Amino acid sequence: MIEGFRGLAQKSQSQRKEMDFLILFLIYVALSLSCMVVAIKFSRQCQECFARISHRMTQMIGPVIPRWLQVAVQMALHRLIYQRNSFFLALHLVLEVAVYGEYSWEVFPFCLELGFTFSILLLPYILMLGKMYFFYLCCTSDPGIISITNHKRLLKVYAYDGILYQRACICSTCKLVKPARSKHCRVCNRCVHRFDHHCVWVNNCIGALNIRYFLLYLVILLGMAAAVGTVTVSFLVHVALMSNLPQAMYVNNDGEHVPVGILFIVQKLFLTFPRILFMLGFTLLSFFLLAGYTTFHLFLVMTNRTSNEWYKKNNYRCHGDNSCPKRPRWGHLYHKGFITNMKEIICPVTSQKIFR
Repeated sequence: MIEGFRGLAQKSQSQRKEMDFLILFLIYVALSLSCMVVAIKFSRQCQECFARISHRMTQMIGPVIPRWLQVAVQMALHRLIYQRNSFFLALHLVLEVAVYGEYSWEVFPFCLELGFTFSILLLPYILMLGKMYFFYLCCTSDPGIISITNHKRLLKVYAYDGILYQRACICSTCKLVKPARSKHCRVCNRCVHRFDHHCVWVNNCIGALNIRYFLLYLVILLGMAAAVGTVTVSFLVHVALMSNLPQAMYVNNDGEHVPVGILFIVQKLFLTFPRILFMLGFTLLSFFLLAGYTTFHLFLVMTNRTSNEWYKKNNYRCHGDNSCPKRPRWGHLYHKGFITNMKEIICPVTSQKIFR
């Protein structure tokens, strides 16, 4: 396999083929990035935006689509977005199987042939086992459901800030006074203590009791993408160096021998290992998006905020009087220092009042 690849490196390539490859590769990157951004938007409480777009599209194309088909599509979308379902959970597992399938089928044996350290090659599998454990906990654990039995106790955990959380605010569905920092999830149809968000990827709410599992899940998932991407990039670099691709030449339209560029090297690798390059592109995009999302949640933890509070903070303003409570330097009532904030995540506060 490697010897045949060395022979390919010596053949000339035209500028037109390079441009065709570049266009196809950019289209692939754009489509992959767009799909992942849309998927993350779903997990960031953008159902209202999607509903507006869906309504506008229905108005535009509604007259030419049969009524029964419109109703069927609307019912399917409503169930997919506004009700608990396993679609994104299954999609998550399918994408993971696809990545690890390609890694096990081609990258792993090729790396063994090139003499990679066995422990390095096993690292993605070890991380996957840890990820599956915390993924299971995120899917099945209680996020902090507020019920009649624990309602009075949870009312004493956090103080009402008078901005985002008001006293004597009753949930119209659960018929209970909302404790501070809680929210009724319309997808799960229940109130959750220290509500962060509803994650479609685990088909569960993220709240006071499972935010620690969710953070570990994100960190390990990020490590998985980094491990798979690092091993794959190292393999491709080894192949390129062994094939002397950086020193290869090609004949341009003027008949001159010109050193190849990075685009030529990527094109050669793509034509020889197309599935590996597709897998690598998806993995790298996942890594950068996960890195930003994980960093965002770690920032929220350090400042003792939730996603729900972060997204709603600009919708609430204090009046011109002195009715707003004094807030600490970080601009949030519940911020009590980095160490205390971390302890609250590791050992959730559910029984005593710590904010007075």
